[in-house]
Amino acid sequence: MSPESLAFAYGLSSAVSWGAGDFTGGFASKRNHVFSVILISQLIGAGFLILMALGFGEQPPGFPRFFLGGLAGLCGVLGLLALYTGLSKGRMGIVAPLSAVVTAILPVIVAFLTEGLPTTSQIVGFGLALIAIWFLSYSFSGEKISPDELYLPLLAGLGFGLFFVFIDRASVDAVFWPLVGARVGSVGLMSLMTLLGNKPWIPSRNAVPFVALAGVLDALGNAFFALATQVGRLDISAVLASFYPAATVLLAWFILKERLQWPQWVGVTIALFSLALIAL
Repeated sequence: MSPESLAFAYGLSSAVSWGAGDFTGGFASKRNHVFSVILISQLIGAGFLILMALGFGEQPPGFPRFFLGGLAGLCGVLGLLALYTGLSKGRMGIVAPLSAVVTAILPVIVAFLTEGLPTTSQIVGFGLALIAIWFLSYSFSGEKISPDELYLPLLAGLGFGLFFVFIDRASVDAVFWPLVGARVGSVGLMSLMTLLGNKPWIPSRNAVPFVALAGVLDALGNAFFALATQVGRLDISAVLASFYPAATVLLAWFILKERLQWPQWVGVTIALFSLALIAL
């Protein structure tokens, strides 16, 4: 496969992994404290990434790359905290897609400034992708949208966008070890917040499988995104990865029976066109 095709496949794989991980993490957060869900899932994800690094024989990068990974982890866990809180309090079909709009914008701006403009068709694809995510996130049901369904996704998107930018810079020479650095930052911050806030450390026993699955899926999403930025552009990788709400929304529809309205189906259709343009 060409580098462009690999970047496209890796970007979409990260979206699927993250979307499924957000669904399982949000589901576990409905019955457990969000701090314990994130902390344990991040620990499990860290163990998974260490095993992957050792299994592939990857050489650890220098301290600057590891430090950038740590910064990415701090931003990412703050975004994850906002997202999981929003998912536990609001509707998954609104909170997750709205956060993805903000997630995509920041890396696209950074890539335009540092890597130059992509092709015209890809720029059009970016625009359609944002429109698609907007349709996925908008609700015409007439139901009142709570503040948690607005400001929490915005904070989540900002945190994830910064994660994209930092992990792109950290993953130049390696994939898994910078992500381990990200986990060191995220687990350290979550442990401190849990300790100072006197929050529960361990989720309920019946939630552990969902928390573990969320941790592994989130780590897989991180790895796929790092691979995508290694072989392709940051903006393309970020926009593709920002389609993660599609998996969350479809799982919420299929398992939790949350209704998908016609704008969300329109968003899916537009997303298919945008993917075709981005792949050109």
